[in-house]
Amino acid sequence: MAGECDVKLSVKIGFIGAGNMAKAIGEGLANSGMIKPSQLYISAPSDKNLGSWKALGAHTSNKNGFVVEQSDIVFIAVKPQILDSAIENMKATLSQPVHTKLFVSVLAGTTLEVLEKKLCEVVIGARVIRVMPNTPMMVGAGVSVYSGGSNITSEDLSMIGNILSVGGISEMIPESLINAVGAVAGSGPAFVYIIIEALSDGAVKMGIPRNMATQLAAQTVFGAAKMVLQTGKHPARLKDEVCSAGGSTITGVHAMESGGVRNALMNAVEAAAKRSEELCPKK
Repeated sequence: MAGECDVKLSVKIGFIGAGNMAKAIGEGLANSGMIKPSQLYISAPSDKNLGSWKALGAHTSNKNGFVVEQSDIVFIAVKPQILDSAIENMKATLSQPVHTKLFVSVLAGTTLEVLEKKLCEVVIGARVIRVMPNTPMMVGAGVSVYSGGSNITSEDLSMIGNILSVGGISEMIPESLINAVGAVAGSGPAFVYIIIEALSDGAVKMGIPRNMATQLAAQTVFGAAKMVLQTGKHPARLKDEVCSAGGSTITGVHAMESGGVRNALMNAVEAAAKRSEELCPKK
């Protein structure tokens, strides 16, 4: 879990959508101490996903308009295909006109141009930032990238950068790179979980008990990742340092190459990025 944060925010933060990504960000902020749970406002179509938020101490509602009115920053964390219905609910449940609200979208594939057009029809002068975070934010080891829209201020970008940094590392990038980064960082944890499971399966096959096998596999992946980050060495060099001539590791690496692991992972990133493009509303 992320450590205690020295920065305390007084702003109220809302989430339209109460699923895994909203939890990764919202719970990460609350657990870090950057905000209090009472500063969170969450909406979802039904109460199904709101129970854990209520238990945390957040304000919950089925009205998106309520979240927009009560919050200083509104994260839109719904699936891209239901963006229109979420905005319709927002429009129908606003009790008064709202101006210049800051929205942060975590929708895969949905461009700033599309978001601004749709949101400005409901909120005059809506300011929009597009973010691509990942679920390891829940444990303080996330990756988030973000890009600002046409109405965004430098203060908005700084604020969102600070918020996202609580859950790991964050970086502002050109919007043209977001889908590609999302395929690596956003979808990547699922790919790594498969690798961990496969390593565990191999260990079980060789007689190691399942619980021990999974723990060893996960710690090995964690340690290898930490070596890359802390040494600054190219992964290929670190790999070479483990492979002795004629040894067991290089034999295993050969087996991986024969199985097409490298090709499969490259294809997975490409497929995820292309799917994000396909999910983008065209108007």
